[in-house]
Amino acid sequence: KRPVTPDQINQLIDDIEAELRSLPRGELTSKDIGTKILERLEKLDDVAYVRFASVYKDFKNIEEFAAALEEIR
Repeated sequence: KRPVTPDQINQLIDDIEAELRSLPRGELTSKDIGTKILERLEKLDDVAYVRFASVYKDFKNIEEFAAALEEIR
């Protein structure tokens, strides 16, 4: 429901995969992946970023949510 095309989503995924594959071999954590997704979403669509961040960062209260909004201003 956001103004993001399927091509943009596919490119985001491809970019993240390429970056993660270029890292030295070792254990890749979900935190690493989530951080990369947040970095890309912030550039692509603010609302998508906040939606993902609200789940990924597991906001406990409105103050944490507001702080995330301030980060993208």
